[in-house]
Amino acid sequence: MRIFVTGASGWIGSAVVPELISAGHQVLALARSDASAQTVADLGAEVLRGDLNDTGALRDGALDSDGVIHLAFVVPSVTEAATRTDAAAIQTFATSLAGSGKPLIVSGATLVTPGRPSTERDELTPAGPVAARITNMRAALAAADTGVRTCLVMLPRSVHGPGERHGFIPQLITTARAKGVCGYLGDGASRWPAVHVKDAAHLYRLAIEQTPAGAVLNAVGDEGVPTREIAEAIGRHLNLPARSLPAEEFEGIFVRLLGTDMPASSTITQDLLGWKPTHPGLIQDIEQGHYFV
Repeated sequence: MRIFVTGASGWIGSAVVPELISAGHQVLALARSDASAQTVADLGAEVLRGDLNDTGALRDGALDSDGVIHLAFVVPSVTEAATRTDAAAIQTFATSLAGSGKPLIVSGATLVTPGRPSTERDELTPAGPVAARITNMRAALAAADTGVRTCLVMLPRSVHGPGERHGFIPQLITTARAKGVCGYLGDGASRWPAVHVKDAAHLYRLAIEQTPAGAVLNAVGDEGVPTREIAEAIGRHLNLPARSLPAEEFEGIFVRLLGTDMPASSTITQDLLGWKPTHPGLIQDIEQGHYFV
């Protein structure tokens, strides 16, 4: 297949592109800058210059391909401008692929379901700070009614692995170094789902190759890692204590992330596609030490 990928030079995209190429696919990658273009070219992809606001480039990429993997988003992703841009991109892809039966893979985030791990069958209800993004995901799934093989890949809070520099784990490490303590909220029992970036990349490949229209996939390796265990693993490497800290010691999104229990299951995904995470889990990945180089 010839696959059009947005966000190909990003953290997840730079794992997805070689995964696709190693399986015999061709990749056409959207690149908004010279640096991004060089990165994806070095990965073996063909470059299409443009960005998410360039709907003409998005349409050309979709029409010139056998399917689309949409990974790119405008930072911060929950702003009105970012979600509006994402909605227009998804609509462009859906319109371009209508009636073709070609796959459109759109990225989302695992849901929070109080009292139990979320699953692929939980309702996508637009609510809270991510309401607009969930609306966009619902619009992507609706394209299945127009002959597009749409699918959502729901990513957990931590997509980890060697080379990660800007995700939540590196931010926690930076904060711990600055404060001299590895902190968590309350008793640290709140759990994060997680997946190794190479396992996530493999799932994206299976999604574009096999997934039926309208499917929702959870890219989850660790169903739920207690935040206390994350802090303790970081503390062992930094030789710093791990302890509970008051909420005011954390900034912005981390109060919600550390204080919300958000486990997620991938059992349905694994059964559907035969996907089995094989790379290190989050704690093992932290303990390997590459985050501290």
